[in-house]
Amino acid sequence: MLGALADALNLSLTDRVLLRRLTKEADGGDPLICAAAPSLSRTARPTVRAVLDRLEPAPAVVVNWIGDVLAHTAGYERLVGPVGLLDDERPNLLRYLFTDARARDAYRDWDRVADDLVARLRHGVPLRDPYLAELADELTVTAGADFADRFADLALTPRRTGSQHLEHPEAGSLRLLHETLSLPDEGQTVVVHLPADEATAAALDRLDGRRPGALRAVGETR
Repeated sequence: MLGALADALNLSLTDRVLLRRLTKEADGGDPLICAAAPSLSRTARPTVRAVLDRLEPAPAVVVNWIGDVLAHTAGYERLVGPVGLLDDERPNLLRYLFTDARARDAYRDWDRVADDLVARLRHGVPLRDPYLAELADELTVTAGADFADRFADLALTPRRTGSQHLEHPEAGSLRLLHETLSLPDEGQTVVVHLPADEATAAALDRLDGRRPGALRAVGETR
């Protein structure tokens, strides 16, 4: 309801956040977040961080079940830092994609990326999870129908692999594939981005300060 109202009034992001905060205060806070709620991981284990170190310079990131960025490689920072994904003190993939205007310029296939992220959110989160409810409530207000319609679409299903077309301000147009590794005990996922073609592989090499050809495109043979 709040999201639809904010859309109808054409509210700015700042006004949407204020509307949501005022509504929460009027309701006496958020009853979904309570002491009995399951713990949401906010850090990655040392061994998981060690895995990331081994993945350098590939762009790789560890996220929890609501898309909070917990740890990442330097290669990931070089990939998404310039488009603003890591600007927040506690970056979140969904919050960036749906509320930061730079995301639509960065992702040429924004709609498909949005579908994938919301599908992963819906299907990879414990049933009746309060943190999911809190994030969904927030984005329904701040992002409006773009998020709410996708979140309500039960037909959206997550994919372990996929592709993205990223416009990088320094490296240019990048075609990326990604693979995911689930860490079910922690409720976390490792996402590794790989070059989908030779041009992207060469561009990532330049970002990493490596000689051309050091990083091979998926399917490329020597």
